[in-house]
Amino acid sequence: MEEVNMYLEEAARLMEKAVKRTQQEFTKIRAGKANPSMLEGLLVNYYGANMPINQVANITTADARTLIVKPWEKSLLAEIEKAIKNSDLGVTPANDGEVVRVIFPPLSEERRRALVKQAKAEAEQGKINIRNVRKETNEHLRKLLKEGLPEDDLKKAESKVQNLTDKYIKQIDDLLEAKEKDIMTI
Repeated sequence: MEEVNMYLEEAARLMEKAVKRTQQEFTKIRAGKANPSMLEGLLVNYYGANMPINQVANITTADARTLIVKPWEKSLLAEIEKAIKNSDLGVTPANDGEVVRVIFPPLSEERRRALVKQAKAEAEQGKINIRNVRKETNEHLRKLLKEGLPEDDLKKAESKVQNLTDKYIKQIDDLLEAKEKDIMTI
C-alpha cells in the first residue's frame, strides 16, 4: 500500500507541474496588456553566445501597452532590438539610445480570436500531459496487482488517480476560461 501512495503522490506532483506549465504558457500569450513575461524565451546574441533577454537586460512595464527593455550594457541595444523584431510578437521595437521601447498595438477582433485559439491549444496540451500521467500511473498500479496487490486496492487507487486527473483538468479549464475572458476584454 505504501508503493500505491508513492505513485499517487508522484502523479499529483506531475499533474501540478503540468498545470503550472500551462499557466506559464498562458502568460506568454498577449491579452492586450504588456507583461515582461511576454519577452521570456527571447534570445539575444551576447558576445557570440545566445542569452535569454532577461539575463542581459531589465524589463519593466511603462504602461498597459509598453515594455521598457534596459540593457545592462548599451552595446546590446541593437542586438535586443533585432531579437524583438525577429520574434513572433508582431511588434516593432524603438531604440532611443538608452532603452528599447516595445509598444503593443491594440488587438483586433481577429487577432483576439487567434490568441484564444492559441490558448485553447496550450490548455489541450496541458490536459494531454495530465492524461499521460494518469495512464503511466495506472500502468504502474497494474504491475503492482501482478506483484500481489489486492484488486480492491487497485480499484481504489485507480479511482483516486481519476479524481486527481479530474481535479487538475478542471484547474486547466478554469485557467483557460480566465485567459479567454482576459483576451476578449477590450
